Amino acid sequence: QVQLVESGGGLVQAGGSLRLSCAASGRTSSTYAMGWFRQAPGKERKFVAAISWSGGTTYYADSVKARFTISRDNAKNTVYLQMNSLKFEDTAVYYCAAGNRGIARLIGLYDYWGQGTQVTVSS
Repeated sequence: QVQLVESGGGLVQAGGSLRLSCAASGRTSSTYAMGWFRQAPGKERKFVAAISWSGGTTYYADSVKARFTISRDNAKNTVYLQMNSLKFEDTAVYYCAAGNRGIARLIGLYDYWGQGTQVTVSS
């Protein structure tokens, strides 16, 4: 089992920045690929970014490319999502996920999920 706890969400003005953190605990959590997803009210959960267990490979959704950066510190069992130039449409609950089938964009390839953290961008 892997437990995930997100933090760092909040209210920010458009153009601002936030850094989300996802603290992982449990068995061999540092060997899992990690992902960030988001879900806006009334919409389906969507892929945002992912990182391989080594940190050497990253994927991004087109909508956040060049604005968001995913990283991880395996010594701290923590994954980060640095979000810059935030837009109103980035408003959503952000979820951290872990999977042992390699870096992926698909929700179904992740086995463990955090409870989510709210990000609200005011226009």
